[in-house]
Amino acid sequence: MGSGKTVKEYKQFKNLKKENLRDNMSNMEIVLNMLAETTTKELSKKEDPKTFSESRSIAKKGGSVAKNTRLDIENKLGEKVVSSKNAVDLIEEKSKKKKDLRRALIEGYQQNSEIELKIAKD
Repeated sequence: MGSGKTVKEYKQFKNLKKENLRDNMSNMEIVLNMLAETTTKELSKKEDPKTFSESRSIAKKGGSVAKNTRLDIENKLGEKVVSSKNAVDLIEEKSKKKKDLRRALIEGYQQNSEIELKIAKD
């Protein structure tokens, strides 16, 4: 998965009980998960594992690609991209951003209206 956590650990980290883990991931977490899955699939096609042990080794290689990518992104952003936020947190955050944007637009509109009135009076 690239997060360094098992699915069980990741669900505990996000405080999930029976909820779907993928439904509770940020876009970045989903992309990194898809990178791990796709890399593992392509390595599997190329290496054609015959045993569970060989398959597990390939899965670790795929996860390693995603982990290295995650670490590189975190290094460039200066912040973690895997978070404990779940779907409820992510929805609330998005809603707050929309409200803040709406408020800023209304304030901007009101300021423009005041300027227009002032210009009209002059």
